[in-house]
Amino acid sequence: MTDPQAIQPSALDQLPDRDPEETAEWQASLDAVAKAAGPHRAAYLMRRTLERAEGNGIALPKLLETDYVNTIPTAAEPSAPGDEEMERRITAWNRWNAAAMVTRGSKHGVGGHIATFASAAWLYETGFNHFFKGKEADGSGDQLYIQGHASPGIYARAFLDGRLTEQHLDNFRQESGGDGLPSYPHPRRLPWLWEFPTVSMGLGPLSAIYQARFNRYLTHRGIKDVSASHVWAFLGDGEMDEPESTAALALASREGLDNLTFVINCNLQRLDGPVRANFKIVQELEAQFRGAGWNVVKSLWGSAWDELFQLDTTGALVRRLREVPDAQVQTYQTRGAAYIREDFFGKDPALAELAKLLSDDKILECFHLSRGGHEARKVFAAYKAAVEFKGAPTVILAQTVKGHTLGEGFASKNANHQMKKLSVDEFKAMRDLLELPISDAQFVDGVVPYGHPGADSPEVRYLQERRAALGGPAPARRTHALAPLPAPADKTFASFDKGSGAQNVATTMAFVRLVKDLVRDKETGRRWVPIVPDEARTFGMESLFPSLGIYSPKGQTYEPVDRDQLMYYKEAKNGQILNEGITEAGSMADFIAASTAYSTHGEAMIPFYIFYSMFGWQRTADQMWQLGDQLGRGFLIGATAGRTTLTGEGLQHADGHSPVIAATNPAALSYDPAFAYEIAAIVKDGLRRMYGEAAPGEDPNVFYYLTVYNEPMPQPAKPAAPGVDEGILKGLYRFNTAESAGVEVAAANAPRIQLLGSGTAIHWVLKAQRLLAEEWGVASDVWSATSWTELRRDALEADAALLRGEERQPYVRRALQGAEGPVLAVSDYMRQVPDQIAQWVEQDWSSLGADGFGLSDTREAARRHFGVDAESIVVAALAQLARRGEVKVTAVKEARERYGL
Repeated sequence: MTDPQAIQPSALDQLPDRDPEETAEWQASLDAVAKAAGPHRAAYLMRRTLERAEGNGIALPKLLETDYVNTIPTAAEPSAPGDEEMERRITAWNRWNAAAMVTRGSKHGVGGHIATFASAAWLYETGFNHFFKGKEADGSGDQLYIQGHASPGIYARAFLDGRLTEQHLDNFRQESGGDGLPSYPHPRRLPWLWEFPTVSMGLGPLSAIYQARFNRYLTHRGIKDVSASHVWAFLGDGEMDEPESTAALALASREGLDNLTFVINCNLQRLDGPVRANFKIVQELEAQFRGAGWNVVKSLWGSAWDELFQLDTTGALVRRLREVPDAQVQTYQTRGAAYIREDFFGKDPALAELAKLLSDDKILECFHLSRGGHEARKVFAAYKAAVEFKGAPTVILAQTVKGHTLGEGFASKNANHQMKKLSVDEFKAMRDLLELPISDAQFVDGVVPYGHPGADSPEVRYLQERRAALGGPAPARRTHALAPLPAPADKTFASFDKGSGAQNVATTMAFVRLVKDLVRDKETGRRWVPIVPDEARTFGMESLFPSLGIYSPKGQTYEPVDRDQLMYYKEAKNGQILNEGITEAGSMADFIAASTAYSTHGEAMIPFYIFYSMFGWQRTADQMWQLGDQLGRGFLIGATAGRTTLTGEGLQHADGHSPVIAATNPAALSYDPAFAYEIAAIVKDGLRRMYGEAAPGEDPNVFYYLTVYNEPMPQPAKPAAPGVDEGILKGLYRFNTAESAGVEVAAANAPRIQLLGSGTAIHWVLKAQRLLAEEWGVASDVWSATSWTELRRDALEADAALLRGEERQPYVRRALQGAEGPVLAVSDYMRQVPDQIAQWVEQDWSSLGADGFGLSDTREAARRHFGVDAESIVVAALAQLARRGEVKVTAVKEARERYGL
C-alpha cells in the first residue's frame, strides 16, 4: 500500500473539499481493497468506476490505456451478414494469387512484398464485402487509402473479379511494356484503379484526415453533399513512427470527423524487426489516439482466446498480456508449446495452474494463429462499431501475424518483409492449409500457377454481388466527363497589362489582387479554395476574411476582437478559406484533397496554396510528389520568394533553391514571373489548361508553382511586341532593347550583351542596363525569363525528338537566335537555376545567382554580398565582354573600384 506521505501534490489540492470526511472514507475503502485483495483488484475497481462515471456523463479525465484485450466482448459481437464460408474461400484465392504474383515476379528480380497482405487479408476482405462503398453509392462512395505494401492482395482481388488478367499479374512491377502493374498505389500509373498514393509512408494517414475534412468542407459549402462518404486509411503499426502519421490527429477529433476510420495493422513488425521490441505498440497507439480524442477499438485476440479469458478468474492472464513486450509476443509465434508454458504461463503461479487445463494444441492455436485481425467476425464487429460511432474519428487497432498462412518460414520472422518468394513445397503446404483445389500437376516446371475458380463460379458471383450492393468495384478511380469550367472574363487579366503607373506594387500583392477578382466571378468564383498556413495578413489577404469567410465546422461561436473593423476575422460553416494554422504539411494535404476533387467527387475545385517559398518545396516536397502521383491540379504560390528579397529574416527564410527542387517534379510547371502582367498571363493559361480546354497533347493533370515577391516595385505595362504572350508561357521573351528602353550609347558600333533576368532580379538587370550604357558605353537588351525549367523541358523534348529523327529546335535557341553578343543570366536563386538552359544557348553564357546560405540584412546589402546587385551585374557583363576583346580589360578593374566591389 502506498505511503500517504509519499503522495505528490495534485491539482485537486487546489480545490476546496466540502466533505473531507467522505473523501477520507473513499480513500480508506481503496486502501482496504488493496490490502485485502491486492493492488490489481484495487486498480480493476478504479477502472470500472471511471468507466461508469464516463457512461453517466460525469466529466472526468479519460483512461488513456485499457487492458490488452478486445474492446468489444465476444458476447457483444454482432452477427456478420453474408456467407462466412464463401468469404473464407474468396480470401484464400486472394492470398494465393498475391503470393504467386510476387513469387513469379521474383524470377525477373523485380521484388515485391508478400507478408503484409498475408497479415491484413481479412482487414481488407471484410471491408470489401460489407463496408466499402463504391462510386455508384451515395455521395461519391468511400475513399480508400490502401497500405502500399499490401498492393499484391488488391491486385489479386481485382484479378478474381475480372478487372485484371494473368498477363497483368505477370507484369507486376514491369510497366514499360504495357499492361503493367505499379509496385504500389499510383494513380498516375494505373489511373482507373488507384485513387490515392500511400507510399512514402506517413503521407497516407495525413492525407486521409484532410480528405475527410475536405469532404465536410464540400458539403458545408453546398458544392456537393458527400456526407455519406467514409474515408478508410489502412496503415502499418511501424508506419505510425512517421511524424506525418500522427501530425493531424487533434484536427480530426477537434472537428469531429466521424466520417474517418484508421485501420492499423498491428503485426508488431517493422520492415526489419519489431516495432516496439521492449514495449507494446498497441498500448502506445491507444494512449496516443485516446489522448487526441479519438474513439479506439482494439481487436487483438481471436475466438480461441475466449476459453482462456473465461478461465482467468484472478486477472493474472490479462496482467501478463499487458507486461509481455512485443518482441516476446513475436517469439511465442515461432516457439513450441513447452517454451510458451514455461516463459508465458510459468511467470505466475495462477497462470501455471491455468496452463494445466490447456492442451498443447490449444496453446499453439492461441499463440500461433488466433488474432483479432484474422477473424471475419472480430473485424466486422470493429468496423461496425467504427461506422456507427458519432462525434469523433475511430482508430481500429487490429493485431495480426505478419506472414500469416505463408508457413513457418515466414510467420513473424524479422526478415519476412524482404522475403520475395515461396518454394513449391511451401506453396503446396499453403494450398492444403487454405483448402484450395489446385493440383500438383498445375505446377509446371516448378512455376506456381495462378488460381481462379472460374468467371461464373459461386465465389466470383458472390464477390460481384456484394460489390454491386455496395455501389460498384473498389478501389476504383473515376474519370468524370466534366464540362470545361467557363473562362473568367478577359478583362480580369487584361487589367494588369497597363502596369501600376507611379505606384510600387509587390508581385505578391498583384497575385492577391488577381485572386480577389477571380473569386468574384459568378461562374467559377465559388470553386476557388484559398489555402493559407496562418500567414494571410503577411500576404495581404486579410481583406478576403469578411467576404469569403474562414471555414470552420462550428461557424463562429465567439465575437472576434476586431469585429468593429472592416477586415475582421470571420469564421463560417460555409467559409471558403482554409486557414490551417502553422502547418505546411496540413496545408499541402488540404491542397491535394482539393486539387483532386475533380476525380474523387466529380467537382472541379481550384485550390491555391500561398506560403513562404522557403517553407514549401524544402519542407513538403514529398507531398508535392504525392500531389503529382495523384494527378492533382491547382496553383502553388511561393510568396516572399528569393534569397535577398525578404529583408531581415535570415538564412532560415531566404529561399535560393525552391525552383531547383520544383524542377525535379515532372508534374510541376514552375514559373518565376517578374511582373504583374506575367502572373495574370500564367494564371489565365493555367486555368485553361487544367480546367478548360487543354490543347492536343497537353496534359491537364499538372500543377503550377509561381514564385512571387514582397518587394514593392514599379509594375510596367506589357510590351506591345509580338510573341510576348508565347514567351511568357514558354519561359523567355525580350522585354526591351537598348534602343526601346531609351538608353543612349555614344558609339554607333558599341559592344552589346543580352541580359536575362527572372523574378525580382529583372529590376537589378534594368538598372544595370542603364549603368552599362551611361557609364561604360555598352548596349544591352533585357529579357524576362519567366521559367528556366520550362525552357529546359522544351529543350529536352527537342533533344528526344532529334533522337527519333525529327528536326526540332529548342524554343530558347529560337528566341535568342540572332541576338548580338554574349548572354548573362541573373536570378535571385542559386546559379544552378538559370544554368539549366546553358547548353542550349548558342551565345557565350555566364550567370549570376545567390549561392550559399542567406543572411539577415537590408536587400541592398544582401545583394551586394551575393554579387547580384546592378553594379555586380555591370562588372560581370564587362568581364564577359573583355574576354571577347570587346571592351578593355582595365574597364573591369575600374568598374570594381568605382562600385566598391
